[in-house]
Amino acid sequence: MLINIGYGNVVNSDKIVAIINSDSAPAKRIAQGAKDAGMAIDATQGRKTKAIIVTDAHVILSALLPETIAGRFGGTIQNES
Repeated sequence: MLINIGYGNVVNSDKIVAIINSDSAPAKRIAQGAKDAGMAIDATQGRKTKAIIVTDAHVILSALLPETIAGRFGGTIQNES
């Protein structure tokens, strides 16, 4: 099943391993490491990266919030409280 990750971009949901918020330092290191290795796909269309989608082969940067993508994915969202 294909999931819309914003601005006309879609991802195969069977390949998604994790959807993470891009604000933390470890998430930024994941994104930068993927860019350096040529394994990053920028699907932000020039906007600020708000979510990082980790797949089995690539790291995809999205301008949508992780909660929005997870909702489209049909997954449950568990907030840490």
